[in-house]
Parts: sequence; C-alpha cells; structure tokens
Amino acid sequence: MKNLKKVCLYLIIILVLFASCAPAQKEADQAEPEKAKEDLITEITKRGVMRVGLSVFVPWSFKDKDGVLRGFEIDVATQLAEDLGVKVEFIPTEWSGLIPALLTGKFDVIIAGMGIVPERALKVNFTNPYDYSGMSINASKKIAPGRYTLEEFNKPDVVIAVRLGTTAVDAVKKYLPKAQMRQFDNEAECQQEVLNGRAHAVVASAPEPARWAKKNPNELYLPLKGEPFIKEPISFALKKGDPDTLAFFNAWITLKQWTGWLEEKHQYWFVGEDWNKYLEQ
Repeated sequence: MKNLKKVCLYLIIILVLFASCAPAQKEADQAEPEKAKEDLITEITKRGVMRVGLSVFVPWSFKDKDGVLRGFEIDVATQLAEDLGVKVEFIPTEWSGLIPALLTGKFDVIIAGMGIVPERALKVNFTNPYDYSGMSINASKKIAPGRYTLEEFNKPDVVIAVRLGTTAVDAVKKYLPKAQMRQFDNEAECQQEVLNGRAHAVVASAPEPARWAKKNPNELYLPLKGEPFIKEPISFALKKGDPDTLAFFNAWITLKQWTGWLEEKHQYWFVGEDWNKYLEQ
C-alpha cells in the first residue's frame, strides 16, 4: 500500500512539472528568431541617397564662386556614392556639431577630413585612413616677424588662433603649451585675427596656412617654409555597431588606394594649385 502511494505521488509530481513546462516550451517553439538589424549600406542603397556630413574647409570642401561645392572630400564622397549606385546629399555642418549630428541620424557618414583621435573614437567608428592631414602655421609679419621655429612661438605673450574642435587645438596644446590659444568657428575667422594684428599666428591643416600667406604676402609669412610640423591620419566616421558598413568602407578605401585614385586626388587638391580657379572672383 505504501509503495502504491509513493508511485501515485511521483506521478502527480511528474504531471505538475510537465504542465508547468509545456506552456513555456510552446511559447519558445512559437517565438520567431530575432532578425538582424539592417546595415547602413543596405539602407542607403534602398533609399537611393547617401547623406554625407561635412564642414566647409578649403580645400577639403568649399563653395566655388558659383555656389557649387568643390574639394577633396566632395570628390571622394561623390565617387563613393557613384560606386554604390546612389546619389549623394551633402549636409554642411559646423565642425563642432559633426559628431553629435551623426549620432542623431542627421546624416549617414562624416567625410570631412576628420583626424583619428581617441576622444572621438570613443563615440564613433573610424574607417582605415584614406589620407593624412598635415598641421602647419603662418604668422604676422607685423607683430611676429623673423620667427622660424615653433620654439619662438611657444611663449606666454604669443597668441595662436585655431579652429574650434579641430586637432589644431590638440597640436597647440602639445607643441605650443606656453602660448595663448584663441578658438574660432572657422579658418577664415582665425586668419582675420592675424591680419588684424590680434593674433601672432594661425595653426591649421595644410595647405590652408600657405594659401593664405600666398594671398597676403605683405602681411603673412611661413615660419616653417610651409612644411607641416605634424601629420595625422584622416578617416570616415560612422555610428558604432555596424561592422558590415565599416567593412565595406574599408574595402572601398583599399581599392581606391591600390588603383592610385586617392593619390591622384591628393596631388590635385593638396599639391597642385589648379583648383584655386574655383575661388577666383
């Protein structure tokens, strides 16, 4: 009799366990597998438009005398879109607002001569470098004549103008820590500060300082003969969490480097001067 009671008890326990597990198992069987999030490249091709964030910065990107966007980055982004079989839409943005705008979805990718720095890399993914940027300097003949080394500008009474949010800020902090630094929204404002005698020099990405010095030979000169005193890699920037799009961009960059297309564009925009015709009035 006792054995019969034990058998019945075991059967009841088994039935209770089975009943409690069955609904969960049924729900698991009916649940659909989670779909992978669509990558950006697929989204762009479906949309038919690649939205590119950039900031006005000669000769990276600027409007010519007729209001048409020109520059190294314009050529790069246009070719990328063409290879994707889509149109390109440029969205000019203040430099300091580029990364925040990317993260909020205002555009798909930043192609704006953006240097790779750890602080930025914490917020966005960078592609492999597709070019490099050289930091250079020009100076006022009136208030800073005869200075030909960085050391001669690294003094407490020297004022250096730089563009807000750019790696020129980091370059001045590192190489000219004793100098005073004033930050402005764009290179034109920086340069005007020197021309007006309120700053001794401008630190900016080449070839911009040399272009201004050539344009204003009576007011400006090149302390380092126009040579960059630091070089940094530049890359596309995109949102984190999309390895397929990052891989595609990297593959595209590798191909354009291998064929010599990127070097050809670099020579045109950063070595030659034919493009100055777009700025002539």
